[in-house]
Amino acid sequence: MTDETRDTAAVNRRRFLAGTGTIGAAAALHALMGNTAALAGGPGVGNNRGVVAPDNGGYGPLRPAPPHGELLLPEGFSYVEFGRTGSPLSDGGTTPGRHDGMAAFAAADGALRLVRNHEQSGGPAFADPHYDPAAAGGTTTVVFDREAMRPVRSFSSLAGTIRNCAGGPTPWGTWLSCEETFTGLDSDRPHGYVFEVPADADGPVDPVPHRAMGRFTHEAVAVDPDTGIIYQTEDRGSSGLYRFVPDVPGNPGAGGRLQMLAVAGHPGHDTRQGQRAGRPLPVEWVDIPDPDPDSDDSLAVFRQGRQRGGAVFARLEGAWYGDGSIFVNATSGGDAGLGQVWQYRPTGEAGGQLILVYESTDPDLLQSPDNLCVSPNSGGLVLCEDGSGPDMLRGLTPRGEIFDLAALNSGNTSELAGATFSPDGQVLFFNVQTPGVTYAVTGPWSRGAL
Repeated sequence: MTDETRDTAAVNRRRFLAGTGTIGAAAALHALMGNTAALAGGPGVGNNRGVVAPDNGGYGPLRPAPPHGELLLPEGFSYVEFGRTGSPLSDGGTTPGRHDGMAAFAAADGALRLVRNHEQSGGPAFADPHYDPAAAGGTTTVVFDREAMRPVRSFSSLAGTIRNCAGGPTPWGTWLSCEETFTGLDSDRPHGYVFEVPADADGPVDPVPHRAMGRFTHEAVAVDPDTGIIYQTEDRGSSGLYRFVPDVPGNPGAGGRLQMLAVAGHPGHDTRQGQRAGRPLPVEWVDIPDPDPDSDDSLAVFRQGRQRGGAVFARLEGAWYGDGSIFVNATSGGDAGLGQVWQYRPTGEAGGQLILVYESTDPDLLQSPDNLCVSPNSGGLVLCEDGSGPDMLRGLTPRGEIFDLAALNSGNTSELAGATFSPDGQVLFFNVQTPGVTYAVTGPWSRGAL
């Protein structure tokens, strides 16, 4: 990296941290690693199992929240509901279903812009231009008035893709939307790619896949603003953690190198069971020679990394950057198969450390964590569940303690997804995938761990 590139990356990092409010969370994030290590203790699964945050993270018990009791939230919190499936868009279309990953961006006019994934599969594309006329997934963008707490405009922003599950925001003001699929090559429109949507786009973007980032069953991405490196998760029972090192930081479409995480000195390391919380594992990265394989094998990229010593995870899903670290969820990881939360702390561009932050052994505390985000206020984590039975939003404190944050006040067992804070840290947005709705939650965040 040249001095000019380093300077640009540093400026982008400051803008990114200022925009997301994570500057003040750095110490808390470092404490999350250190305190989890202290809690872990002896060998085997970390002894932080079942550590519950006192007074439910400082927020107290959940109760039906105003205005209509649709959500269970701590006392003093309220919500606004919008963007239901089928509701009108400002561009004349209707809101697609299966709401999933999402991020909130500050707009130049003082509003917020939410870019939201829709994990739909086959069917007609819902807008033009589109990547594939027979693909019903993509993204919509919602312009949200922060002061009035209401949406003021909504429109399609990416169309003709499949199973847009998660993704991630970038320091340069875009949303990377990931296809959680790997379809065959029976047409000129193969799927399994990452697409980019500028947050300030006012209509459907030209859908161009970033092929160098890999063709596999994508889930989420997280960008390190120091380097521009993009970390990617793969949603398979046996999956890899990847990173994309761009040739031009801030421009993934210009090409780069795809690599898989490996544990140094332990080729083929299996993180799915028998792990110890708080123990740093030294990391190196192995190259993927062919990131866009001409193959019908959905594990073609994964197999290349494994052959070179890459580590295996249990169904990696959510990913988010918090000052100095990448956090990822292994949805079915751990000895109980209930989920793991991992932290990767890079040291320069060569390697870093992988740390197990939390492993669930009790479904009443955490089951199948999927999407996640980092609180810009404290550095704590918000975890979206996608398990059996009713799902919840859970909080994970900087001390590695778990607590309940939100739940549906109904029998709906749909997954919760897309948790993201406004840049000022005062509004938490999240989605209910089915029937498809977005919520904005406000309240006294400073009272507790988030």
